[in-house]
Amino acid sequence: MTLRRFGVIVAAVCALVLALVCLVVSGVLDRSASVAVDKFTQLVAAAAAMVSYWRAARRRPGVARRWRLWMTAAMASLVVGLCAWIWGQVFLGVSLPSSTLAPLGFMLVPTLTLCAVVVLSHGGSGTLPGHRSKLVVVLDGLIVVGSLFVLTWVSLLESMVRAWATSGPGFATVVAHPAAYLVMLVVLLVSSWTHRSVRQLPVLFIALAGVAQSASGWMFAYLVSQGATAIPTAADIGFMVCPALFFLSAIAPGGGGRERHGTARLRAGELLHLLVPYLPMMVTGLFIVVGTATGVRLNPLEIYVGLGVVLLVIARQLLTLIDNVKLVEQLRVSRERLRHQAYHDPLTGVANRALFRERLDAALAGPAPLVVLFIDVDGFKDVNDNYGHAEGDAVLRIVAARLQRCVRAEDLVARLGGDEFGVLVDGYPQPPEEIGRRVLDALREPHRTAAGAHVVRASIGISHREAFDPALTADDLLGNADAAMYTAKRLGKGMVVVHGEVDPDVGADVAAGMNPEMT
Repeated sequence: MTLRRFGVIVAAVCALVLALVCLVVSGVLDRSASVAVDKFTQLVAAAAAMVSYWRAARRRPGVARRWRLWMTAAMASLVVGLCAWIWGQVFLGVSLPSSTLAPLGFMLVPTLTLCAVVVLSHGGSGTLPGHRSKLVVVLDGLIVVGSLFVLTWVSLLESMVRAWATSGPGFATVVAHPAAYLVMLVVLLVSSWTHRSVRQLPVLFIALAGVAQSASGWMFAYLVSQGATAIPTAADIGFMVCPALFFLSAIAPGGGGRERHGTARLRAGELLHLLVPYLPMMVTGLFIVVGTATGVRLNPLEIYVGLGVVLLVIARQLLTLIDNVKLVEQLRVSRERLRHQAYHDPLTGVANRALFRERLDAALAGPAPLVVLFIDVDGFKDVNDNYGHAEGDAVLRIVAARLQRCVRAEDLVARLGGDEFGVLVDGYPQPPEEIGRRVLDALREPHRTAAGAHVVRASIGISHREAFDPALTADDLLGNADAAMYTAKRLGKGMVVVHGEVDPDVGADVAAGMNPEMT
């Protein structure tokens, strides 16, 4: 069902329920007719909800099917309870509080609905990313329960308990019914904080139905505790609205595991969830302040529970602070990891071209002498072609490790691309060609991998700056080193060439002992 079509149905149902409520409470009908219209309206809506949930469950697989089957059972229980209530109150005239089958049917509705919520939350699309710790969620639930307890105790429950003591077990079911819906609402609220699957339109209407049923339930319990034998039809408004809301929840379009909320809407939802634990506490506090100002005296139970709620709020804030510290640390570690990934080669673990260029620019701004080595691995293509890319990758990792061992910890080794490496030596203590020879000697040793030993050499080009030169740029140094490297290749590979000069000793060695493998 599309949202537009569902909106039309919601408007029609709301208009119908409003008309029936006005008819029942207006006094146009006598009491017996009003009660009949009231209860039969609830029965029809509950039956429609039961059928709708059953049909929706048959069309869906998996979790979407299972939680709707639980709701079908809940609606069937509501239908049974209403049938028993109508039979006992309308036809038999059973006095209140009733001890017939009706209270049992009504009590099963929030219980079965809780089962549906548990199935939906634990079998849905998973937890929300970055949700609060489970202990904080539990504390939030306890804050809500404690605040609601103080509020209902001060306003209703104390007198109800006194009535319970004299009325017997029949009155216990009257109180347990709205209390069970309160528990259901708290579980729904807590589940919506932690599970994305609970944040969907059908569950919203289930929650609204629970609010309506609980409101009228508490009013009903209070009137019974005062000795009322007939309940005003106005007190039944929540009971009339509840089955209609259950029906709307049965036909409402579900989330289906897809993200239906925009970023702004999600942020608004998170803000609401942050405020919800404190809203009932604020209302309770305001209620108590007004009550004490008008002469109401709090008994020890109310004081202790209120203090308990305050302590829970303090504990929640401390845990939230701890969570925030952990979150900041996680963000720092994540930022460092991302920075490392952005500036390092994933294959060899050494710096990449971006970090090399950044460090080179920084070094050029200082007065210290600099040396840049541009290294091309000779024979790497043969390893790749003859032994595969995995073996070639292993050779590159060995080359990177040897390069790092050849230089100081403060020097930078980088993979510039493919089989090309760069080395930045800032403040070199020896002639540039000596650094190049040390690197060349380290790379001449066979590179041993799991598949065997590979002999590869390197052509090294060097450019350097002896003193600060504002006209010299990073591109100049890299370009000069690159040109020197290609000069080394032309001279026979496996050589070191400093830009602007050719090492005479190496040149003589190449001239006397050049072989085809090096050409």
